[in-house]
Amino acid sequence: MADTALRPGPDLLTSLAPLLREWLPRQRWFAGKGLPVTGFTPVAVTELLPPSGRLSLHHILVHARQGTGPGDCYQLLVAARDTLPPHLAGARIGEVDGHTYYDALHDPWPAEILLEAIRSEARVGALRFSRVPGADIPPDLVPRLVTAEQSNSSVTYGDTFILKLLRRVLPGVNPDLELPLALTREGCDRVPDPVGWIGAEVGGEAWVLGVAQKYVAGAVDGWELALQGVGKEPGEFEVWGYDGGGGYDFAEDARALGRATAEVHQALARALPTATLGQAQLQPLVEGMTERLEAAVQAVPSLRPYEVGLRTAFGALGELAAEGHTWVAQRIHGDLHLGQCLRTPGGKWLLIDFEGEPARPLAERRMPQPAVRDVAGMLRSFDYAAYSAEPPAPQWAAACRAAYCSGYAEVTGADPRTDPVLLRAYETDKAIYEVVYEARHRPDWLPVPLSAIRRLAAHELT
Repeated sequence: MADTALRPGPDLLTSLAPLLREWLPRQRWFAGKGLPVTGFTPVAVTELLPPSGRLSLHHILVHARQGTGPGDCYQLLVAARDTLPPHLAGARIGEVDGHTYYDALHDPWPAEILLEAIRSEARVGALRFSRVPGADIPPDLVPRLVTAEQSNSSVTYGDTFILKLLRRVLPGVNPDLELPLALTREGCDRVPDPVGWIGAEVGGEAWVLGVAQKYVAGAVDGWELALQGVGKEPGEFEVWGYDGGGGYDFAEDARALGRATAEVHQALARALPTATLGQAQLQPLVEGMTERLEAAVQAVPSLRPYEVGLRTAFGALGELAAEGHTWVAQRIHGDLHLGQCLRTPGGKWLLIDFEGEPARPLAERRMPQPAVRDVAGMLRSFDYAAYSAEPPAPQWAAACRAAYCSGYAEVTGADPRTDPVLLRAYETDKAIYEVVYEARHRPDWLPVPLSAIRRLAAHELT
């Protein structure tokens, strides 16, 4: 690895720009779908391997301009070879001056370099590779790119570690590193232990670019597990790793997941500051929910028949605040759903991906919020699983929702359903977001959130 000074890299980016304009919008993690990329502004270009060898490697932070403004900043790891092997054909970006450039995360060698840099706590140009004190990172682990669709890119190293590289990045403290570190310090065992991270220092600002954690071998994510269980009666089938006897019932896992969520919330409340939300704090929150509803109704006409009923969800919360009710706000997961949970072969639930909703500003993602926002996200996720079945299984979702809330109450002593006004407001806000997303990206899925919209507009809390 070349210990080079930071280079602005205009020549490299000038050469790659025509290729990146075509390649970037095709990537799953590219946020600006539908708008052409008009140009690039480099933040930092760092040479990790010099071009004199058979492989060159550059780490790139670059703003991709779309329309007005600088555009989102993306993290790229770009390698070049004279000839691209057939197994890397899918990673190809294009050719410049006889060299083939490609997404280096598909190549084991560059992926090895990243973990070795964390292990040795290297500093290269703008990049800072850090290891958690006491973390044992052995050399020579075999890397493999995770091919599942996600908004970032992940590489596993044997069955030992997983490194998530954030693709759309911002300067500042990222909760995807901050919260797992805080939970580990607090002794919470509901997250895979962080072992290191990749950062950068550019223009006096710190950036978090990637997080390495212990890999949970044999784990299955909650979404896949729920899809196996939706609509099934106990005893109809068996799930690998489940040894409870008497067949499999996902509602029992939902209860256990509620307990895991509550343990994470309690640990975060101990580890990081909390706040009290009264009328002054709730009013902007309610106004934001109402504004999102108004924008959604304009964007998706299917919402119009339910607008009045949905407004009452937010109005009722504002009325409670005006009467003097207060709520506790704390750090939360911020984007909790079944796909953000892992069940180990032994049946233990872990929470992952604490980045929050990537489309929201970083400062907003780090603000204390009512813990029920996470609960509402999980309740919506049960509905999604239920309506993925044929035929849909709303009673299955209702049983899972009830079990999850009961499990949460077993740890905290407070069932989220005992604060129905707050829960309804957050679940309504989430369902409205889902309607807009599905209308824009997956119209076939639009009936799923619309079914919740009908229930929430009628003030039915199943």
